[in-house]
Amino acid sequence: MAHIFMFLVGKTTSYTENYISKRADSMRDMLRQNWFLGLTCFGGPAVHFQIFRQRFVDKYGWLSDDAYKEMFALCQALPGPGSTKMIYAINVIHGGYVAGILSFFIWSLPGAIAAYALAVGVNRISDNLPSVVYALLSGLNAATVGIIALAAVQLSQKAATDRITRILVFLGGSAGLLYNTLWYFPVLMVLGAVTTVVWDYRWCHSAIDAARARMKRSRSRLNTSTEEGQPEEPTMLQDVIRPEGLSDAVSSSVQTRAAASRRHPSSEETEEQVVATPETNVLSWKFGVTVISCFLLTFTAIMIVRGTVQDQPFGFRVFANLYLAGTIIFGGGPVVIPLLREYVVAEGWVSPRNFLLGLAICQAYPGPNFNFAVYLGALAVAGHLNAAAGAIIGYIAIFGPGIILHTGTMSLWKILRNIRWFVSALRGINATAVGLIYTAVYRLWEQGLLSETFASGSSLGLDPWWLVVTATSFVGGHWFNVPAPATIVLGGIMGMVWYGVTKT
Repeated sequence: MAHIFMFLVGKTTSYTENYISKRADSMRDMLRQNWFLGLTCFGGPAVHFQIFRQRFVDKYGWLSDDAYKEMFALCQALPGPGSTKMIYAINVIHGGYVAGILSFFIWSLPGAIAAYALAVGVNRISDNLPSVVYALLSGLNAATVGIIALAAVQLSQKAATDRITRILVFLGGSAGLLYNTLWYFPVLMVLGAVTTVVWDYRWCHSAIDAARARMKRSRSRLNTSTEEGQPEEPTMLQDVIRPEGLSDAVSSSVQTRAAASRRHPSSEETEEQVVATPETNVLSWKFGVTVISCFLLTFTAIMIVRGTVQDQPFGFRVFANLYLAGTIIFGGGPVVIPLLREYVVAEGWVSPRNFLLGLAICQAYPGPNFNFAVYLGALAVAGHLNAAAGAIIGYIAIFGPGIILHTGTMSLWKILRNIRWFVSALRGINATAVGLIYTAVYRLWEQGLLSETFASGSSLGLDPWWLVVTATSFVGGHWFNVPAPATIVLGGIMGMVWYGVTKT
């Protein structure tokens, strides 16, 4: 009995030591590859996604390209900060939840601290700034537009892998330009998901093939040439689409069924599961359901108090507004910036000038654009609470919903990613989200110019010099591999040059 006991103790000790050793290795790996990202990743989420792909997929192989595409689509499908959820998810997949949580703080805190410091400084400046400062800020904004445009082009090349995803990238960008409200972007995401499910399951191909056949018959009747009048075989699905956003198993399954028959998939086929490619260090699905349920209950309670209770503490009012923003804003940083205006400026907590001043400077900060809410929280509580308390309120309220929901979803990921229609839907969300990045380029362009006349922001197109700054940023990154921080600094210098030429 003593020998058995000693054997069990030895096995348990060995298992514990191995577990601790593996976790320690994972933590060291996480720190080594993440510690500097929050200090060096400039340009907003579109650029961040590109950096993460190059680093963690191409260079270190922490996850496959297909897994990265699925994770990107999942990050866009959930509310909250897109690039923050992505770095969190990558580290969860590679090293577990503890590594993911620590990577979140390493990634977000440097920019949050800088945003708080900016708020303290803005509270102490006068209403009117020197012209040279406005020129500097406009140059930073123009350079940022170029960086985001380059990232949008690069991500489009990855997301638009077939006919339907190319269409979705175009339509997502076009639709985002035409309208802007809280419910609109989630609806576009859902439409993109439905479109790829319909396309991948061939529910629309019979109609397409019938239309093509009618067109062929019409052309043959009008053409007397025998060669031109020969009917063609109907186009097969594998000639039209290879769903690159799906895993190889899904792509193979789609193509095999298309080659075998022209019929709609049966219910048995559509519910077939596919083989998961990446292994994720996640908790149980029960944990995921619990996390999501608890979040929904607390969110409902906060919104009920926000809408019904009179004489709420001012700190709670700020928290509730920013918590609501973090819960219902889809599409990441480029989307949160214009919509946050409704939650703080319209309430009279932050002036329009201070909002745009912070926007121009925070765009030049590294890390997530959602740190802009830290700046707004610190300004909003002026006269009621300490600025540091407002910054903490903004930080928790804006990041909390997205990270909590993503944690719950990651725990369900092993189940969800084996559902074929779900993976197909993520492909459509992915393409639509990339299209919305072009919307962010336009919106920042239209409000990026700051001056004594346009203290509330105006279009950079009012002077062709700012287009030159944007083009310089784009070309420098695309053709000469100039790092994003260098192009932003160059944009600020070009803004100063503009001031020297036009104002002196």
